[in-house]
Amino acid sequence: MQVPAKGVYALEAVFELAENYGGEPLRIADIARRRNIPQKFLELILATLKQVGLVEARRGAEGGYMLAKPPSQVSVGDVLRAVEGSSGLRLATLRGQDNPFADLWRRLDDAVRTLLERTTFEDLVRAWREKQSLAAPYWEI
Repeated sequence: MQVPAKGVYALEAVFELAENYGGEPLRIADIARRRNIPQKFLELILATLKQVGLVEARRGAEGGYMLAKPPSQVSVGDVLRAVEGSSGLRLATLRGQDNPFADLWRRLDDAVRTLLERTTFEDLVRAWREKQSLAAPYWEI
């Protein structure tokens, strides 16, 4: 399964918001810089995510974006579906339904969709923080 750039950028942006959940809103420029996402593209992505209720925007000098729900209630599937539509969670089958692999592709599609739906941003943030803490050197003087 290949996720288009729009989907990858949306996942990166939501991950950034999930890491910051409970803090101050994040500005688009900061998210774009930290995640290496073109700012104009990120603006469109965040607008889409706002329309479906995954993120909220706050205006003003202290404004920015934040998750509309706790990271435990936002799945990878939610984000991909928001920016890619329902086809964002499906594998492409090039030969249609009449081939010896059709059942395999369907089962693989179901497994991927299940994984995307069950994986929340809380899971991703926790796993990333654990990985980062293991990679951090411990210096004792």
